[in-house]
Parts: sequence; structure tokens; C-alpha cells
Amino acid sequence: MSKKVKPYKDSDLGKKEQVKQMFDTISDDYDGLNRVISFGIDLKWRRKVVSILKKKAPKNILDIATGTGDLAIAMTATGAEKIIGLDISPGMLEVGKAKISSKSLQDTIEMIVGDSENLPFDDNTFDAITVAFGVRNFENLEKGLSEILRVLKPSGSFVVLETSVPIKTPFKQGYRFYTKYILPTIGKIFSKDRSAYAYLSESASVFPHGEAFNNILGKIGFIGIENKPQTFGVASIYVATK
Repeated sequence: MSKKVKPYKDSDLGKKEQVKQMFDTISDDYDGLNRVISFGIDLKWRRKVVSILKKKAPKNILDIATGTGDLAIAMTATGAEKIIGLDISPGMLEVGKAKISSKSLQDTIEMIVGDSENLPFDDNTFDAITVAFGVRNFENLEKGLSEILRVLKPSGSFVVLETSVPIKTPFKQGYRFYTKYILPTIGKIFSKDRSAYAYLSESASVFPHGEAFNNILGKIGFIGIENKPQTFGVASIYVATK
């Protein structure tokens, strides 16, 4: 990252602890606000991630920064026998567990508290690993990506869905206005945590996207890297292989 952004500028806690605190605080509001902020398009992006992995027929999947489990739940459409959702925020996981229980998916999806930069799994464990809107929250991006590479099986697939910044006019200007003024205002009105949505938009704006993120994946050791911009470039799907 060109600049380290944290949720709470007046806090002495490290980024990891601040991210945990932030998501615990907004966990009850997160799903509803996410739909409003993205106009529901995030559901379409997740379906594309599922479509990519369905062709690979993975038997087991790790969904990192799983949050309330939206992608983990969607991943059941791949036919995977076991899906593990890992997140640093117990509050987000509790919301996710309730959703999983309501869909009777407890036998397929397991939700666990864990640190993306110190994954509690053996080397070469998973057929596929996903992260949706989570890599920009890693305290140490390269360490987190290295851990992902470690626990991914050889020839396994790594798919990232993350916000990016449009580069074409007028989408670039519209995106800047929306993320600088509209998104934080929505967060202030509807969320308990006024800093959270300002952080989410600011962290997206400084995160290395497109070719810059491709280069980081290559440096870590991933191969076959593809970048698929979504919806005028406001998000990107990255696909890589071990």
C-alpha cells in the first residue's frame, strides 16, 4: 500500500486490532448497509467468483475475511464438500453463523475465528481460497498473501474480489465523489460507527489495484494471474494459481 490507513486515527492500537474492533461494532448493520452502498451489485460480483470456481470443482474451500459469510454461503453452489469461513471478527462470524443455520448449511460450512496472516492450517490444505473485500484490511499484505500461498494446494485456485478505482472518465470522477462524500454520509446516518465507512472508502482508494496487485501476487509466487475489472472498474476479480 502506498499509505497505511487505519479505521481509528486517534487509536494507539495496530491496524489488525482496529479492524477487528470496527467489524465487531458494525456487524449487525453490515449486510444491510453493504446492499445499500453497492446498490446490490456486490451480489452479482460474488456470483461471478462462484462461477469461476465452479469450473474447478474444488472439494474444500477456505474463505478468508469471510465476514457474515455471504461468499462462503454462495460457494456451496460449487459443490464443495467443505467450506471454512475465517475472520478476525467474532461479531461478524456470529451474524454469519445465524445465516448458515437458517439455511441448514452447518454440515458444509464451518466458521472460525482466525488471523489471515497466521493461518491455523497445514501446508497444501485447500483446493481453493477466496477473499472478498478483505485483502485491503490485512495489516501486512504480503505476509497474508504468503500464508494463503502456503496453505493452498499445488495447482489450487486463489480468487480475490476487491474494490478498485476506475481509470476512465467519467467513472473515475463519479467514483471519487461517491466514495468521498456519499459513502461516509450513509455510514454516519445508518451505522453505529461513524469512522468505519470513511475507513472503508479511504482504504479502497489507496489499495494497489489492477496491475499493481497483479505484480504483488507474482512477487509472492502465484502464477497464471488474471485481473477481471467489474462494473466500470469499481471492483476487480483477481484469479491466480499456485
